[in-house]
Amino acid sequence: MSDTVSRRSALRLLGGAIAVATAATSGLTLPAHAAALDRQDPSAGPLVEGLAGKLTLDEKISLLHGATDPDSLGQAGYVPGVPRLGIPPLRLADGPAGVRVTRHATALPAPVLLASAFDPGLARRYGQVIGREGRALGQDVLLSPMVNLIRTPYGGRNFETFSEDPLLASDLVAAEIKGIQGEGLIATVKHFAMNNQEKDRMSIDVRVDERTMHEVELRGFAAAVAARTGAVMGAYNKVNGTFACENKTLLSDILRAQWGFEGWVMTDWFAAHSTVAAITAGLDMEMPGGTYFDAALKKAVQDGSVPEKYVDRAVRRILAVMHRFGLLDGKVPPRPGRDPKAGAAVALEIAKAGATLLRNEHHALPLTGAGARSIAVVGPTGSLPFVSGGGSAHVVPDHAGSPLDAIKSRAGQGAHVSYALGEDLFGKAIPAGALSPAFTTEGQGVGAGKTWTYDGTLTAEDADEWTFVIHYSGERPKVLLDGEDLFPVLPGYGEYFSGGLVSAAPDGLAVRRKALDLAKGAHKLQITAKGGDGGQLFRLRRITGATRAQDVAEAVQAARAAHSVVLFAYEDATEGLDRTTIALPGHQTRLIEAVTAANPRTTVVLNTSSSTSMPWLKRTAAVLQMYYPGQEGAAATAAVLFGDCDPGGRLTQSFAADDDHHQVAGDPRRYPGVDGTEEYSEGIHAGYRWYDAEGVRPLFPFGHGLSYTSFAYDDLRVHRHKHGLDVSFTVRNTGRRDGIDVAQVYVGPSPDLRLDQAVRVLGGYRRLFLRAGERRRITVRVENSTLSSWDVKRHGWVLGTGRRTVWVGASSRDLRLRTNTEVFA
Repeated sequence: MSDTVSRRSALRLLGGAIAVATAATSGLTLPAHAAALDRQDPSAGPLVEGLAGKLTLDEKISLLHGATDPDSLGQAGYVPGVPRLGIPPLRLADGPAGVRVTRHATALPAPVLLASAFDPGLARRYGQVIGREGRALGQDVLLSPMVNLIRTPYGGRNFETFSEDPLLASDLVAAEIKGIQGEGLIATVKHFAMNNQEKDRMSIDVRVDERTMHEVELRGFAAAVAARTGAVMGAYNKVNGTFACENKTLLSDILRAQWGFEGWVMTDWFAAHSTVAAITAGLDMEMPGGTYFDAALKKAVQDGSVPEKYVDRAVRRILAVMHRFGLLDGKVPPRPGRDPKAGAAVALEIAKAGATLLRNEHHALPLTGAGARSIAVVGPTGSLPFVSGGGSAHVVPDHAGSPLDAIKSRAGQGAHVSYALGEDLFGKAIPAGALSPAFTTEGQGVGAGKTWTYDGTLTAEDADEWTFVIHYSGERPKVLLDGEDLFPVLPGYGEYFSGGLVSAAPDGLAVRRKALDLAKGAHKLQITAKGGDGGQLFRLRRITGATRAQDVAEAVQAARAAHSVVLFAYEDATEGLDRTTIALPGHQTRLIEAVTAANPRTTVVLNTSSSTSMPWLKRTAAVLQMYYPGQEGAAATAAVLFGDCDPGGRLTQSFAADDDHHQVAGDPRRYPGVDGTEEYSEGIHAGYRWYDAEGVRPLFPFGHGLSYTSFAYDDLRVHRHKHGLDVSFTVRNTGRRDGIDVAQVYVGPSPDLRLDQAVRVLGGYRRLFLRAGERRRITVRVENSTLSSWDVKRHGWVLGTGRRTVWVGASSRDLRLRTNTEVFA
């Protein structure tokens, strides 16, 4: 075995790029460039070689790009296969939180909620549900999991990924992939690489140094490769000047030569930019069509600009994975049936496990006694189930109950549970007297093939902020107010991937909104609605300062009349759009302030995508973070509120106090970028590491989360061995209730490395259930990979030796035990 191959094998065993410390300290370094072309090919065996040799050039190229599925189930992509040789088609579905097709599937909690459980075992079961359902729903490839780190709190897809910490993300992505692929579905880790924002994601050039790239963002991808992910999805953005899908450093030097990846690389949808550069750099498949890898690729082969061996290499990679999953032996493996009951049980368990209690003053939770018998539920997401975010994460659930119904059911017949809207999402009817001539704004029907027009006047009695809301079933009606198009169809994915809640009315009609300051008096209103092939139904509504004041007044009245208040707050995120602030959208802050002033026994339940600022925090009794909890979110929320289970989640990302105090605040070069370039100038100091390095206090630190009981740690001991450190300590439940703790181990910098290092990094963790009064001795392994840093001179990992500090605590800031230990090679 060659020296290069043996190193690649070692890397795979230890999580890809995270090499053994002994190799790093003995002077072994990884190759800076890919090895020979043949050595990058997977060892596919005679079946794959035989098929590849029988394929014509046209047939080979047909496997390297997407096409239209004649029997589509609404999945994201399709590759037709080669029927002549028994190569079956591939169907590719989105699925970060469940399989996204037009049929029903289990809507699991968002990955960020899964991650909050700090439990790789749960991540594997999460993957198993998706893997089984994907196969049952006729899919072969899952376009998930996403492992890009949470770098900016504005990231529109933060809810689709795991964490700001590379160790936690690595553990979870590896476990989920094993669960998905163990059920026979091919996993696709994404988005490779540095895809941490939606703003300008199609073109932004991420400038990042080698060390930051390896120590922070790439560790999760390396772990996915070590878990034998079948496919990798290339990102939209550029990395150091070159698009990710034609970036040789990423696709060949790192992914293949350093990590030994043997699957195939596909583009994100419409992320290809070239033919020659892309396929020679290591891209294997263009999705969803064939702009560059169809006729253009054939021409490039014929004129010699692309040697056919590159096409053969890509084909072998795809066929090898298909063979590994049993798709080339003459018949597709039998597909299992769906098991919705089992999927729902896992969804409920994970939603409860990831529920994160951020604040709980004077034991406001769980709801007991009078607090459980008299409850006011406030907020639109109190009555509407908030299942998932928008975009590729949207799932058609089997069912989804409302929190209000779940709370009523759990409170029982003897309790009084009232409800107030508080914050209107869908608008109220425009008064008939405000329109001249009048028309039915609450349900205007347009027949198939017909066009309905309106040309009249809308009169505002007073100057006010109006939010116009349109609900529609077909082509979006054109609404002009004083000549301005209120609801234009916008270019890009932000239009296509609307949010998961506010973009649809309870009856299924699509919804769009436009807020503006409306002057007193008459305004010209023009509407054109087309019936299309199936007819059209639309409603035009409005929200004004007066209607908002009425909604808040009703919420305040309900709060005053109840002993306890459960106020649901929301923030609707989606692929294609970043958030513009970490504050709650709309007028929810005003609502929370009014309700908490009326009743200080208010619990705020957050259905938000990522970290949220809370200027109202000290007014509340409790805050429960539920993110996007999936189809069983209502039942899980009620179970936590009433203490049927302990809130088991911990934050996987730091929560900033406001928009001015986080790692990308105040520096547009870090986010959203300047002149098309974004700089990762924070280096390795991502997430909680930035807060520690800058001495900034977060609103809530990484790892934070409260229990309904209390825990104490003692008797810390550390043992050094060849694989890392064994950190042993005792955890004791010091309260009167059974509960869940997530004990966390952090490690300080090495004095022997002349490198900029973090104040501390997460070294390991353990989720455990302890009964009241129970004491347990546990050991957490800190691997050599965590004790190592990337050396840009060696282009490899070096062990951080010397005297290093070890902490044990309940968060990155709640550190209760400390000792020093000697790390040696």
